[in-house]
Amino acid sequence: MGYQLREVSVPILPHGASDIRILHFSDLHLTPRRKREIADIKSWASLSPDLVISTGDFLAHRDAVETALNSLNELLDLPGLYVFGSNDYYAPRFKNPLAYLQKDDGVRKLGAKLPTEELDQELTQRGWINLNNRKGSISIKNIDIDIRGTDDAHLELDDYSKVAGTPKGDISIGVTHAPYARVLDGMKRDGLNLIFAGHTHGGQIRIPWFGGSRSLTTNCDLPNWRSRGLTQVENEPWLHVSAGMGYSPFAPIRIFCPSEVTLVTLTAN
Repeated sequence: MGYQLREVSVPILPHGASDIRILHFSDLHLTPRRKREIADIKSWASLSPDLVISTGDFLAHRDAVETALNSLNELLDLPGLYVFGSNDYYAPRFKNPLAYLQKDDGVRKLGAKLPTEELDQELTQRGWINLNNRKGSISIKNIDIDIRGTDDAHLELDDYSKVAGTPKGDISIGVTHAPYARVLDGMKRDGLNLIFAGHTHGGQIRIPWFGGSRSLTTNCDLPNWRSRGLTQVENEPWLHVSAGMGYSPFAPIRIFCPSEVTLVTLTAN
């Protein structure tokens, strides 16, 4: 499979603070047979992050919980935050691949239910924090971080009202799977510093464009120019969207959009 390591920095820490390295991954879409991807995920521990954030879609198969836990085993010894995506609740099913490029009609064709509760229990037992419509705080390198997240907006499981409010701490981070405008707007109103999301696959199929490539879709109402990477609109939170590692077993293709994981380094402003 192979992947690229993306590295970006965000200047949001208080003056004099030490850098904080965050490993952000998303959309693993794991099955027990993806041996190359499993090996790639295992290698991430060597990056020595201070915090790990997953923006969901760990699974793509009913038997993939053990696969995901085995792949992430060393990273689970580190502080971690996570939310779920639709493929953590329901297995993928065949769809017309071209439908992905069409405007979202809101209709969801769901597969068989997956053992979400088992995955959730195992992640929390290892110390990772579930942010599905939840909030809390975490301290990393003596920096108090307000953390909050939403459940999957693609399935309309999100309820930002449950976590809304003025952030407490030195900085604030939001975590969501699908970066729909209603979620981003809620986090913007509360003045969060940085938002992590996935879901878009970076468009999965991109076309060559001036200075690089551009996506044809985000599979939500996020503008295409924000489909992957670090972006900011003036006076709004930074947004980092991971293009993800995997893909649906029924659409095993990525064009001009390699699989990726990102090291987001928070620096002093």
